[in-house]
Amino acid sequence: MSNNSEKTDLAQLAMGAKAWPFELARMVLDRHNRNPKDEVVFETGYGPSGLPHIGTFGEVVRTTMVRHAFEVLSEGKIPTRIICVSDDMDGMRKIPDNVPNGEMLSAYLQMPLTSVPDPFGTHESFAHHNNARLRGFLDSFGFDYEFKSATELYKSGAFDAALLNALAHFDEIMAVMLPSLGEERRATYSPFLPISPKTGRVLYVPMKSIDAKAGTISFEDEEGQLTTLAVTGGNVKMQWKPDFGMRWAALGVDFEMFGKDHQTNASIYSRICKILGSPPPVQYVYELFLDENGEKISKSKGNGISVEEWLKYAPQESLALYNFQKPRTAKKLYFDVIPKAMDEYINYLDAYHREDAATQLENPVWHIHSGNPPSASSPISYGLLLNLVAAADASNAQVLWAYIKPFAPDATPENTPLLARMVDYAIAYYHDFIMPKKSYREPSEKEKAAILALRDKFAALGDCRDGEIIQNQVYQIGKDFEFEPLRDWFKALYEVLLGQETGPRFGNFAALFGLEATIALMNEKLGETE
Repeated sequence: MSNNSEKTDLAQLAMGAKAWPFELARMVLDRHNRNPKDEVVFETGYGPSGLPHIGTFGEVVRTTMVRHAFEVLSEGKIPTRIICVSDDMDGMRKIPDNVPNGEMLSAYLQMPLTSVPDPFGTHESFAHHNNARLRGFLDSFGFDYEFKSATELYKSGAFDAALLNALAHFDEIMAVMLPSLGEERRATYSPFLPISPKTGRVLYVPMKSIDAKAGTISFEDEEGQLTTLAVTGGNVKMQWKPDFGMRWAALGVDFEMFGKDHQTNASIYSRICKILGSPPPVQYVYELFLDENGEKISKSKGNGISVEEWLKYAPQESLALYNFQKPRTAKKLYFDVIPKAMDEYINYLDAYHREDAATQLENPVWHIHSGNPPSASSPISYGLLLNLVAAADASNAQVLWAYIKPFAPDATPENTPLLARMVDYAIAYYHDFIMPKKSYREPSEKEKAAILALRDKFAALGDCRDGEIIQNQVYQIGKDFEFEPLRDWFKALYEVLLGQETGPRFGNFAALFGLEATIALMNEKLGETE
């Protein structure tokens, strides 16, 4: 924004915007107005027993969108920050399947992850290794965040006041927790988990007594010996559900989103936060991704797509769009969704620069690019590029650019950087997913006659590059030969000429590929010579 007046105008428009980041940002602003403080804190959480994954990206990119929407609503007058908290004081419950030297970890079960040696041999602990991977992962996307280690928060004293407060409200917290547990668990449950002074393990033991005034808990250790520990200074950690609420209170969290698997516990987190004297943050529950069979994506199963896999075939912006769209709807996340997500991003970006200011705030690219989308889009869709790769049998970008140049004379890798990236992505996607499934078929007599008639129409058009004109000819031939439904005609074109069932508008493909090359392709697949 160039001045305060523009900020105010945009904030006023944002107050009526319907996009979900603005809906949440207004809730955060209302909460802040009721409970004013020096800053607004957005939090995301991370379990460091595994490597960062597509859910980690989704949570941070969505939170970033809400944060930016809030900054627009508040005209930048209220400082904000995103903190990413790693729950690295949790005990290691099982040895991960995907790490080297796994056998060396067996002696460290139930130890805090920051006390477990790094099986990769690069960091001082397994948690430090995964935390470094997390930060590298987030940094690679340019996210603005502050990293917080739960171990450091507990040991540094940052949580001490909240822990003493929780101890003073021990009975109230137990009253919240016990009804949510099974009978056997209730008998031994404690919201405080002592770290054994003897073994360093996280102990799941009942409390023999508590002394809120002294700030201590007493319990029997692994050898049955009565032990007393202060709850401060990193001597204990809290069970994960109470920890959620305690952390919100201790860090002054104003907003946090989490997956649907947390939904049943959200009221517990909030009640504990209230017990500790703080208003719970605004919360948002998002749906989890599903694989192509409709099953929940699991890191251990390896179904679905990793961030690294997505970024092999499409840019970060397309993944951000997929996360922006309908976050409360369960969506399938597999490789077939990538081209569609990429082309939707291009369509939104093209539309953005024709929209008024109010409509722009509803456009996903405004949120993806924090209010400053790039001016350059792509004159060619991802779907068209995939068909071009198929028809041209291209294995390098130079071949594709030879076809692109006549269709889009002004496009170069330098002035259309998005298109340049898409060329490389399309080649990779085609060779990995389309080429192995290609299946050409012979045309029926009717289909062959129609394709030959279309060939003659194309020949009469010369070097036409107008996709609409070409598409009209395709339509007319389909009607002349009485294809019913008409989509069977387009299906035949793609199956006979390109070896696949579907594709983008055939007229646009022929305009990009060139009519002369398209005619040659028809002749080749029909066994015709001219």
